[in-house]
Amino acid sequence: MATTNIFVNLQISDIAATRAFWTALGYTFNEDFCSDQSVALELGPGISAMLLTPDHFGGFAVRPVTTDSTEVIVALGVESREEVDRIADAALAHGGAKAKDPMDEGWMYGRSFLDNDGHHWEVAYMDVSALS
Repeated sequence: MATTNIFVNLQISDIAATRAFWTALGYTFNEDFCSDQSVALELGPGISAMLLTPDHFGGFAVRPVTTDSTEVIVALGVESREEVDRIADAALAHGGAKAKDPMDEGWMYGRSFLDNDGHHWEVAYMDVSALS
């Protein structure tokens, strides 16, 4: 069995600010799935983040929704160390905050940030050929 798509759902506070933040990082939105209550952030082929206003997000949740804890860390794999730095630097320059110190294991390099709603994102490049 194979999954053909993944949709990560996250609560956000401001549609316009969210659009501006992710656009500044170089990402786009699938307008077919955007409304005044949500935006569909395209992360890659078949990979989207549905960013939902609190009321809309709460309509899907079966447990209480809080904003004072970390329930998920979203990790994005990219094609180069330079792309890791470009995305992380853009996040920090456009209202994001540093989450952790950069990680460099030689074969794997990553940086992390909190977006403008406090969600934790990791961006990593992995050269699995360097594992041997």
